[in-house]
Amino acid sequence: MTAGTSHERRRSAPLALRRGLTCTLTLVCAWATGVVGMASVAVAADMRAKQWYLDAMHVEEVWKSATGEGIKVAVIDSGVNSSTTSLKGQVLKGVDATDAPGEATDDYDGHGTTMAELIAGTGAGGGLRGLAPGAKIIPVRVADGAFAGKYKVNAWDEANAIRAAADSDARIINMSWGTEFMTPREHEAVKYAETKGKLFFAPVGNSAKKGNKPEYPASYREVVGVGASNRDGEVADYSQHGDFVDIAAPGNDIPRWCDANFKRYCDGDGGTSAATAIASASAALVWSAHPDWTANQVLRVMFESAARPEGSKAGTLSNYLGHGIVRPGAHINRGLGKPGDPGLSPLTNEKTPVSAASSAPSAPASSQAPKGKPGADAVVAGSSKKAEDDGQLGLILGAAAAVVVLAAGAFAVLRRRRSA
Repeated sequence: MTAGTSHERRRSAPLALRRGLTCTLTLVCAWATGVVGMASVAVAADMRAKQWYLDAMHVEEVWKSATGEGIKVAVIDSGVNSSTTSLKGQVLKGVDATDAPGEATDDYDGHGTTMAELIAGTGAGGGLRGLAPGAKIIPVRVADGAFAGKYKVNAWDEANAIRAAADSDARIINMSWGTEFMTPREHEAVKYAETKGKLFFAPVGNSAKKGNKPEYPASYREVVGVGASNRDGEVADYSQHGDFVDIAAPGNDIPRWCDANFKRYCDGDGGTSAATAIASASAALVWSAHPDWTANQVLRVMFESAARPEGSKAGTLSNYLGHGIVRPGAHINRGLGKPGDPGLSPLTNEKTPVSAASSAPSAPASSQAPKGKPGADAVVAGSSKKAEDDGQLGLILGAAAAVVVLAAGAFAVLRRRRSA
């Protein structure tokens, strides 16, 4: 991979129908599923200094009350390298849904390890620091197009992976992958995960300028679709938009492992993949503070405490930022958001299968791009900053004032797409 490119994995149809297809290189505007404008950096360098959103979230204050302890997150991805300095002791026994050679924790290109570190990394050795360093990771490996072309893999690895995650001890499922194709088998797996009380996060995709087609699993009604925001608290220009966006999280200027050699991190954008990991970590923080809550209650508090675009009306959703940008500290440190009915889904306003029926109409979604920036600690879930009486706060920006314009590239693999 050369500098200035990022990975994007796509499948054009279920693997069972087109195993053996090769990948083609496609350039896209936006930091596609991986990283944009990557500049190699030594592993020994302190990645924490580059994770601007942690300071914007006032994580040190948040961690005084909650670190994600006691919460397990299933990471459905390329695998997880449990030997990185930041993940030692953080990764539990996982599952290999590909049925290919190797262990469940073998990461064939670094993407899954990056997501795991963004969620639960300790930051040891200068590595990435997770937003929920007290959480634990359960890796569930699936195959992208390149991997499927190299090995004979299970045709339904993705659906099987979701079911495996649903049957695990994980409360949260993070799947930073997507495809334009939905399958009944995968959707049934998603609905099964809901009946098991899991909170499922997936990226909405990085192709806002390349068709903006809905992606799955993010577009399934039972899954929390995550968009990406930039340092200014605005929707990232590559982040896809539509009624499938439920919430947003930081995605720009986030380092990642460059490849499966795990010798260095690369600078660039994490895309909606990284945003999804950060949203999952936010949920882990809230859930660790309230371990008796259901997935519905955790998600409802995330929605109600999110930083919304200024001027947006209560009860409406943005097609670009959903309910707003995650702010776990807004609830943990300031009590914003109420858990509400434990059996009522805030995604559908319907009783979840575990609780039984009854429904109400979903909140309407706006069709206009957000004007202005989210208020109230907007940029990334600020936490310790006190709110004004009217609930509006100025933007909390990163230390750097300069605006960096990034170009994105991506590999479009004819299987599934990485959203970062």
